[in-house]
Amino acid sequence: MSSRGQFGVIFDMDGVLVDSGWAHRQAWYDLAAKEGLEMSDEFFCRTFGMQNDTIIPMLRPGISKRELDLLSDWKEQRYRELVESHPEPADGALALLRDLKANGFRLGIGSSAPRANLDVFWISLGLADYIDVRVTKEQVREGKPAPETFLKAAEQLALHPERCVVVEDAVHGVQAGQAAGMPVVAVTTTRTREELSLADRVVDSLAELTAEDFLVLLNGSSPS
Repeated sequence: MSSRGQFGVIFDMDGVLVDSGWAHRQAWYDLAAKEGLEMSDEFFCRTFGMQNDTIIPMLRPGISKRELDLLSDWKEQRYRELVESHPEPADGALALLRDLKANGFRLGIGSSAPRANLDVFWISLGLADYIDVRVTKEQVREGKPAPETFLKAAEQLALHPERCVVVEDAVHGVQAGQAAGMPVVAVTTTRTREELSLADRVVDSLAELTAEDFLVLLNGSSPS
């Protein structure tokens, strides 16, 4: 096996591999309108990347587990209705996946979303051709910024955490990757460079990245 086959990249989904932030935003506003909740762009941006189990009690303190699950399911169903009509990969995403795969990297997704949300893009964007493992909301006890999502993905890739790079767009995701002991690349699709400055590298688009960039992060120097 080549040395590159001993490395992995774990991507967040929304705002990283797919252009879907707009659909999440609309789904939250639709839920807020239906339930009489207060919603703002500031709140949406601040909580983007967190699990619904964390976000909804912030909107409705004291909510029961049953009602929380109902509201969460409604919001995610609304998101899928919106995004199914317009499934779009993020700029440079498919080219980067092809390059990483051609260079022997093992690839995973570590997402706070339910698996059904990933399924929307799985066939339409051909992600199944590149991604080896998926870790979603259903598989973790603690969502981001806890490291569990990325640690599980590394385990499923059969790689030590330090041999994996995380790609994220949210502050909580960057924190989760760092807590897992992994180098982190941040993409400024939903946050500013300043907000993501703790990442090991910050880019404006996945189109800026190649497999060699990930080897530099993992090896600490340009490969020979």
